[in-house]
Amino acid sequence: MTSFLLLAFASAALAAEPPSRRAAELTDTVRYEISFPNAVHHEAEVRLTITGAPAGPLELRMSRSSPGRYALHEFAKNVYNVRITDPAGTPLAVTRPDPYGWTVPEHGDSVVVAYTLFGDRVDGTYAAVDLTHAHFNMPAVFMWARGMGSNPISITFEPVSPDWKVATQLTPTSDSLRFTAPDLQYFFDSPTELSDFDLVSWTVNSGGRAQTIRLALHHAGTAADRDSFVVRVKKVVDAHARLWGELPKYDYGTYTFIADYLPWANGDGMEHRNSTLLTSSTSLASNPGGILGTVSHEFFHQWNVERIRPATLEPFDFERANMTGALWLAEGFTSYYDDLLIHRAGLTTVDQYARSLAGNVDFVLNSPGRRYFSPIGMSRQAPFVDAATAVDPDNRGNTFISYYTYGAVLGLALDLEIRGRFPGKSLDDFMRLMKQKYGAPEVPYTLDDARTTLGETVGDTAWANGWWQKYVDGSDAPPMKELLATVGLDLRKANPGKAWLGPIGFQERDTTLVVASTVTVGSPLYDAGIERGDRLVSLDGRRTITEADVSAVLSGKRPGVTIPVVIIGRTGRREVPVELQEDFRLEVTAGVSTALREKWLN
Repeated sequence: MTSFLLLAFASAALAAEPPSRRAAELTDTVRYEISFPNAVHHEAEVRLTITGAPAGPLELRMSRSSPGRYALHEFAKNVYNVRITDPAGTPLAVTRPDPYGWTVPEHGDSVVVAYTLFGDRVDGTYAAVDLTHAHFNMPAVFMWARGMGSNPISITFEPVSPDWKVATQLTPTSDSLRFTAPDLQYFFDSPTELSDFDLVSWTVNSGGRAQTIRLALHHAGTAADRDSFVVRVKKVVDAHARLWGELPKYDYGTYTFIADYLPWANGDGMEHRNSTLLTSSTSLASNPGGILGTVSHEFFHQWNVERIRPATLEPFDFERANMTGALWLAEGFTSYYDDLLIHRAGLTTVDQYARSLAGNVDFVLNSPGRRYFSPIGMSRQAPFVDAATAVDPDNRGNTFISYYTYGAVLGLALDLEIRGRFPGKSLDDFMRLMKQKYGAPEVPYTLDDARTTLGETVGDTAWANGWWQKYVDGSDAPPMKELLATVGLDLRKANPGKAWLGPIGFQERDTTLVVASTVTVGSPLYDAGIERGDRLVSLDGRRTITEADVSAVLSGKRPGVTIPVVIIGRTGRREVPVELQEDFRLEVTAGVSTALREKWLN
């Protein structure tokens, strides 16, 4: 027998049936049904039946936010044809208190709600319906009632095709199209895919437990692509288990990767308690490395975020933006480990891993954003940047460093400093102690708890407090060149001696070159008073129509030279002097290995 099996999803689900399943079936008071009679036009029909409705006005809501996301998404915008009746079909009076609420002032014990949902975005946040599949992030799909968050829930799916199966972490029942959840929080944390996907399952033995890992794969590739991908995923799963010492005790003994790799999908990954959504417009054949990076990132979240959970995210509120100062650790340390564990799994070379570090290190060290916010402050910006939408221009190119990036570099710096300063200790030990104290017992942590745990990990509270004050509460730049040198990696300028105008994006438009990106604070164009939207007419007397024209002028110049630049901006045509800088972008290369590097990477 091979190391994995292609199984029917329902059979695999029933094998993991929990003892509480029958009780959930008997006591559910919130029942959803969903069908897709107009799937070709991306519509679903949802029916919600509530029994034992609380006394007083019944407040029905569509969520405004979603677990794993921190911005508002206003899912009610995709809901219409709302009908609210009693069980006999008699319409009930309804008021609209706000754009995402429906209030039923008077009702009996039971209320029936029906509506149409539109969904055509395949990612971890929204919903997608077409003739190939139905793909759900639950808060984007299902209306709910205030005051009934702890009530048991059931859902029945009516698929478009008899070939469709259901992939979800919801509790299975004897009906392969019906599932249950103990409460609203668990229901909304359970993404679901209906399609004719490939299902690959294998058993992992970890922490004294035999559990099942499932990969529900909806893709346009070949069976050979699938099998090659599964081999890599299994190696990554094993690397994660080695780091943590054990995998979590999954509800119902199963963890499910729900993956959609389709040309019309959007790139995303979204963690959940016993599952993750993985989406990409690229294929298993064309982008195996990028896809695997998301797999590793989301699987790390099974502990970090899902069980090692910031107290500021508990309980998750579906009606507001959820802010926390801990994303540099929750998301950023996860971003540090995703590529590291792929390397430890033997899937990248040292040179490849070294190159992968350069972008994050370069951005954190050279971005002006550190002068505005610490890692905690960057984390608190998430409601404005985490798939948030706005039409007005912003200055985040100067003021913001993603908590993913910032935290990844802090994780790298902290790991190397601990390894060099405290022999036998590492960031791995810190993460395992966080798991022991907060993850396994599922006790939410505060940032003070994390700081204290760092001191306990290394046995030096004073050092831990000092590190925290400089790099977490403050925004000092870690000494990355020195730290990387301890593991035989060289951090250096990628283009020494080369003149440039700064990290500027241009757009060729109407035979002129337009400054199309935020102009970075301290760059030559910024200091010369040139702003986004200005048209670059000439550079050192040469007309600039394309970016190649700019490169041709700069290729013959040295840093420190001042050249005339003609622009057309909001005040008209003007000439300004621009002093060229040296290209400060960085690269990381692998030199001679050290004993510390061997312990770190292997």
